[in-house]
Amino acid sequence: MEQRQVFLILIDISGYTRFTRLHRLSAMHAEKIISDLLESIISRACLPLVVHEILGDSVNFYAFAGEGKATALEIRRQVGTIFDAFRLREGELISDCSLCVCQACQNVGKLHLKTVLHHGEAIFSTISGFRKVAGEDVILAHRLLKNSVPEKEYVLETEAFHQIAGDLEGIHQELRTEQYEDIGQVRVRVSYPGEGVRATSGARRSLLSKLRMSWRNDVYYLRRLFQRAPRPFQNLGAATPVASSQTALFATRTHLSVTNKPDP
Repeated sequence: MEQRQVFLILIDISGYTRFTRLHRLSAMHAEKIISDLLESIISRACLPLVVHEILGDSVNFYAFAGEGKATALEIRRQVGTIFDAFRLREGELISDCSLCVCQACQNVGKLHLKTVLHHGEAIFSTISGFRKVAGEDVILAHRLLKNSVPEKEYVLETEAFHQIAGDLEGIHQELRTEQYEDIGQVRVRVSYPGEGVRATSGARRSLLSKLRMSWRNDVYYLRRLFQRAPRPFQNLGAATPVASSQTALFATRTHLSVTNKPDP
């Protein structure tokens, strides 16, 4: 067991859960769409960010805080590129999924990113060969995803993170106070990357690309009808973890426990 100073980076795709409550076809296609978007997020991230866990529609990272402000500024830079990668892939999916009439495929453009950045202490322990990250600051960061911010897309920084990173040059951050029954008041600063940016529109894609996506979604749906939900990010319990995708490969190389999050 080891206690370290870390930065915590939580990235959540909002708008996903409502699709899982619709027709089963929409729920299955939503799973595939979210998986593609998570791939785009993780493929853009690099050290010092390390994948901590993937929970359904979110991916969480940590970064050791030894470099202080330099690491905090690099985290901000990478978060910016992650938003760009998300919008780019979302635009591709809007076009690629346009041949399908299910609610998930027709509403890809209504998905957004919410991000929480925090600095604090984390406890690292190993359970059955997998690294677990825990502690009060980890709990606080996760609690901050449930907040009073009315916008669907934002970057929320705690005061602990902001004190190290400093002000965002040329970008307004709204000062807010979140209240939690068992934690108390938490001062945060919120910026809105989507402010003044047009809603994501469909990218120019070929008919072949659209047909390929339609075929992939339908194959995924049929497979899900006859077997338990595939867990491409899950390697617990396997003697030798198998990386079935770039995302799984990233998680495997960082020797992390990766789990699924139940819908609320």
